[in-house]
Amino acid sequence: MEKILKVIPQDDFTLIIDFDTGERKQFDVKPYLSKGVFQQLQDIAKFKQAYVAYGTVVWPGELDIAPETLYDLSV
Repeated sequence: MEKILKVIPQDDFTLIIDFDTGERKQFDVKPYLSKGVFQQLQDIAKFKQAYVAYGTVVWPGELDIAPETLYDLSV
């Protein structure tokens, strides 16, 4: 399973992610913003608090997206 080394949140609700494979990819979070707990990330200030922990991207409040999802659905 790929691990995330670095995340850079963007103003357009995408994430630039560096993986331990040496790849840099972009993940679009917009499709998740209308779903359940992820609705709170519609606030760009909260969205931009993304950081790396446990090998994936997390936000305050124990929000995270599985690293395999981030890898598989990134371009």
